[in-house]
Amino acid sequence: MKVADLQRNLGSFPLKPGHLGQTRPAKGLSVQPGSKPFAEVLNKEIRGQEKIRFSAHALRRIEERQVPVGINALHRLDQGIRQLEAKGSRNSVVFVDDTAFVVSVRNKTVVTAVDRNSANHNIFTNIDSVAVV
Repeated sequence: MKVADLQRNLGSFPLKPGHLGQTRPAKGLSVQPGSKPFAEVLNKEIRGQEKIRFSAHALRRIEERQVPVGINALHRLDQGIRQLEAKGSRNSVVFVDDTAFVVSVRNKTVVTAVDRNSANHNIFTNIDSVAVV
């Protein structure tokens, strides 16, 4: 069954791209002045629920280098990524204790991880910011 058929059968209004958040309130309901459209609130909540991801390369490096990544480290890494995101960072290094995580902030993805023992003569390129958490 097509979406249009469902809408016709259920008596709902047609959905059009870009019109989310621009609908009128149901009869008897009022919109508070200064309130945000539902779509904006929903998108903000979805972005806030995103978890840190690790690329296949990062997982290999963590395993090869035996980098300890515990719950506390993950929480601090998440905190660092959120702070960098608030500042508009794109590609960053987040230092958690003795480990440097290279992170794509927009995707919340760890690209690679380097511990202190493996960091000799390593150079990080294409990085726009650093966080120490």
